[in-house]
Amino acid sequence: MDECLVSIKIEKLDEGGYLATSENLQGLIAQGRTIAETMEIAQDVARKLIESYIEHGDPLPIEITSVKEVIRN
Repeated sequence: MDECLVSIKIEKLDEGGYLATSENLQGLIAQGRTIAETMEIAQDVARKLIESYIEHGDPLPIEITSVKEVIRN
């Protein structure tokens, strides 16, 4: 699978820790104790969601960009 760029928003939670979501990839929700841990979990969730899109033959959301496309431009 090609690498993809997905926009992720991270916010600090009042009760502690961080929450990552994405407006571009519905279903991406990840929570961790640190920003690094939250990003790592978010990357795993994004990978699994994208693999599911591909496995089911669904088109990826238009906002998700292949790294190959970015390098080409």
